[in-house]
Amino acid sequence: MELALTNKVELSAAEADLIDVGFAVSGDAQAFERIYHRHVARINSLARWLLSRDDVDDVIQDVFIRVWEKLDSFRGDAAFGTWLHRLATNVILRRRQKQRTLEDKNSALVSGETLATSARADPGLGLDIEAGVDRLPNRARQVFVLHDMEGYKHEEIAGMLGVSVGTSRSQLHHARMALRGFFES
Repeated sequence: MELALTNKVELSAAEADLIDVGFAVSGDAQAFERIYHRHVARINSLARWLLSRDDVDDVIQDVFIRVWEKLDSFRGDAAFGTWLHRLATNVILRRRQKQRTLEDKNSALVSGETLATSARADPGLGLDIEAGVDRLPNRARQVFVLHDMEGYKHEEIAGMLGVSVGTSRSQLHHARMALRGFFES
């Protein structure tokens, strides 16, 4: 009678990423699908904080198309998850910039006073953190999400947003004070 032994080796997510990246670069769609499933929840979470709900699905698709296109440029200097998160952050911030440009054009038709009044008059906001973050000015929101929620350092945020470290710190302070004001009122 023959005894079959199986050596089941559990891989860490980082090890699985490295293996799957190698296969995906050579065209293995299933390997890329495994990468997608391991990371989509974190990208979805980031996108939900930085974009309107209507844009989340589209930007996630854009992120993973970009990952597929850039996968062969991953050198392994950092963990794959870190590389992917940075790429996703850049794609999401570019989308947000485009949104802001469109909003600026559209808001030229509406007075600033009307917009401010309608934002304050929504009684359903209560203490909902998402609503509070949504109400932050653009730059303050970006810095708050990247620093306090995603864990980036001010130096990294400054590089991503093209601002000084001091500006990043200042925007974070303004975001925190604005959130405190939203929740105290």
